[in-house]
Amino acid sequence: MDIQDTNTTVSGAALPQVGHTRNPGMALDMDWVKSVQANTSAIERRAKTLPGRRSVKKAYQAAWLLKAITMIDLTTLSGDDTAGRVRRLCAKAAHPVRPDLLDALGMGPITTGAVCVYHDMVETAVNALEGTAIPVAAVSTGFPAGLSPLHLRIEEIRESVKAGAAEIDIVISRRHVLSGNWKALYDEMAAFREACGEAHVKAILATGELGTLRNVARASYVCMMAGADFIKTSTGKEPVNATLPVSLTMIRAIRDYHARTGYRVGYKPAGGISKAKDALVYLSLIKEELGPHWLSPEMFRFGASSLLGDIERQLEHHVTGQYSASYRHAMG
Repeated sequence: MDIQDTNTTVSGAALPQVGHTRNPGMALDMDWVKSVQANTSAIERRAKTLPGRRSVKKAYQAAWLLKAITMIDLTTLSGDDTAGRVRRLCAKAAHPVRPDLLDALGMGPITTGAVCVYHDMVETAVNALEGTAIPVAAVSTGFPAGLSPLHLRIEEIRESVKAGAAEIDIVISRRHVLSGNWKALYDEMAAFREACGEAHVKAILATGELGTLRNVARASYVCMMAGADFIKTSTGKEPVNATLPVSLTMIRAIRDYHARTGYRVGYKPAGGISKAKDALVYLSLIKEELGPHWLSPEMFRFGASSLLGDIERQLEHHVTGQYSASYRHAMG
């Protein structure tokens, strides 16, 4: 089915998985985990074909890019973050596209999917987004390495939730995956999920540090069994972040988990996705592998910052026929 056949209705962001039952997790099924394999050569061949398989142009492309904006977790995770920078980012999240471009496209207001910050900036972001439906996501559990003591990582989650974070992006202990200690990974993830309470949890696998696609697949299953609402590729701090082979591996794990349990888990590629054309490839991959239900901010997010600027630039080209300078699409 051609990508143009799908529903391209664009709406504002919402909290994850509002429209269906949240993944409650399940008991760790080691037989299932150990049966999981990954045919690396086949996955890489399939991924290599993806950029050329689907092409959308003109109004269809504009519609898909507008949809992509509603699925961006607009992110700042720098050591020099300030309250002023976070407030500007929040203003951009609430108004991600210039009003004149939206008017020309016949669109009403849209927002990004969330704003993602360190714990220290959660309260600032919550206050800046007051009156909007945009949730604040906090990276947690000793991000990005995840090597602080477990009780401190759990307490960090609780503090972020108390400060107003509606979503928590946790990082797993990579050593559990690399040593095959799946029970330890399951227990850790279950503890993180419990600490989140009503806040939704995205499990960052840091796939660039897991060694093999089989490890990526098995870690995906274990985190979903432990109650993850989303599985996410990367912190954005690893040498290798989101890639199409990794995404295909994780997406097929999500599809299998849904087929077996009936529960839907979201997906978030993060790190290195900075071009509008890349966003279109990921959206087509989601549609083909998981179906239209996952093409919503409830089930799919991009972890990105510079991606929004390039999308807005492409939208201006669609409206005017000319490419503008990047400074016309600043984050704040």
